[in-house]
Amino acid sequence: MKNNKLITLYTENGENFNIDNWNIYPRPQMKRDSFFSLNGKWNFCTNKTGEIPTEFTEKIIVPFCPQSVLSGINRLISDSDYLIYKKEFSLPKDFNKGRVLLHFGAVDQKATVYLNDVKIGEAEDGYTPFCFDITENLKPNNTIVVIAKDDLDNHVLPYGKQKHKRGGMWYTPVSGIWQTVWLESVPKEYIRDITIRCDDKSAHIEVGSIKTGVLTLETPDGNRDFEIKDGQVEIIIDSPLLWTPETPNIYNFTVKSGEDEISSYLAFRKIESKVVNGIPRLCLNGKPYFFHGLLDQGYYPDGIFTPAAPEEYKNDILRMKELGFNMLRKHIKIEPQIFYYYCDIYGIAVFQDFVNNGDYSFIRDTALPTIGMKKLPDKFLHKNKATRKAFKTCAESTIKTLYNHPSIVYWTIFNEGWGQFDSANMYDYFKSLDPCRIFDTASGWFRSPKSDVTSEHVYFKKVKFKKSNKPFVLSEFGGYSYKPVGHVANTNNTYGYRFFKTQSEFMDAIENLYNTEIIPLIEKGLCATVYTQVSDVEDETNGLLSYDRKVLKVDKERMQKIAQKIKEKELYL
Repeated sequence: MKNNKLITLYTENGENFNIDNWNIYPRPQMKRDSFFSLNGKWNFCTNKTGEIPTEFTEKIIVPFCPQSVLSGINRLISDSDYLIYKKEFSLPKDFNKGRVLLHFGAVDQKATVYLNDVKIGEAEDGYTPFCFDITENLKPNNTIVVIAKDDLDNHVLPYGKQKHKRGGMWYTPVSGIWQTVWLESVPKEYIRDITIRCDDKSAHIEVGSIKTGVLTLETPDGNRDFEIKDGQVEIIIDSPLLWTPETPNIYNFTVKSGEDEISSYLAFRKIESKVVNGIPRLCLNGKPYFFHGLLDQGYYPDGIFTPAAPEEYKNDILRMKELGFNMLRKHIKIEPQIFYYYCDIYGIAVFQDFVNNGDYSFIRDTALPTIGMKKLPDKFLHKNKATRKAFKTCAESTIKTLYNHPSIVYWTIFNEGWGQFDSANMYDYFKSLDPCRIFDTASGWFRSPKSDVTSEHVYFKKVKFKKSNKPFVLSEFGGYSYKPVGHVANTNNTYGYRFFKTQSEFMDAIENLYNTEIIPLIEKGLCATVYTQVSDVEDETNGLLSYDRKVLKVDKERMQKIAQKIKEKELYL
């Protein structure tokens, strides 16, 4: 069955598409000079047994999922199907420095990996990276096989907005490899990972698996060396240049230990909740800061989870910044690390969601809360032990993978009750893993007794301020729909929360919403807003951009004036 989708920048046969767009180093915060990409054409098939065939009848373009146009497959995948990938490769003679590591950015949901007919490992969760040491199994000519399985409908593993019966706020599912596959070579003793913990005055860095070495920090006054002792180093510099969305100052550094060397970067910034003039506020670097944001789902019609080129992430970020926004809420999806790198260096704060799993009930999770029934104890919701363990494991991996990015200031644990369980204990556990960021335990409703913010979603009523002893965040609102002719994925079905026939009516309504309902609440205690959304997604046509990113549906100057009014309010907090 063909997956009928709107094609944006590239035709179905790949005209003007260049896979080299994705052959870039995928881990900017821990970069080596060793990189060998396995993206490109792989042999591919699906079957019901998971057995590796002797012959393959199809070719797939990695890192695009088979449901996408850019993969070259462009068809839907059943839960009963196994996805079989095969790739032959040979490494340059001088590539191996001691050990060779095979990296996968993400495979949805389960992956078993073989090299030269030897099973080298398994992984599951669908959204976060994993790697294997393949040194002992390498040959001059190598064959890698990946067997993937996507058990979407059992709802145990995280799945986000994916659904086989897509439509409305549910989107085309993704299966198999959807991020970069790559190799790097490291010496026998090498740096396994780094953990960067910063505030507005200092930085503490832990270097995994090594005890000694030198960290060299680039500063405006020249390079400074810091000695690594017992795998740790403390960095204190006078009057550091702080990171904000308006001034995204970063400091590059290198770490050398033995024969290994990596390059990375850090930023000095502090996010916290403080009471200012009697009102709880979100504060950035000690001062009240209003996070003027958008919901960002990270879907692309030609690649679904994966845009045709990393620059498309950058384009979305910069276009939203140009409209005056300073934050994106990355909605129940984990992006490749290059996305967060662009947020770091170009300056946009990220409210990052964990990815939901568990069952969804329209009555319980959407209909009743929408009419005001937002209280539901969650201690015994979603009691299945496997489901709870899978959510916790993926969330832990999300924190570990993204921890070092200064742009991430805020984590959302549960969204609108989807998969929500035992939220008070989940807050305590995840807060222990990252005490330096804000945690929104229950975005929208089914409020938890433990959370750093009061978080509300308002679509069908007037936005009203609710006094709280925590910073008040409007974590979703708006969702106004306008369909630009010729730039929609589905001309028949439309999903949104208010509907407008012309672009001018659409812009007038958004401007009125901010001027009459949002901006007056800032002085009362509103600390952040998340308008729905950056772009249209499939049937959902409530973006500021069309799904193909070719039409900006709002007036840039009028959006900038809204942002300026918000900034003026912030200055007097």
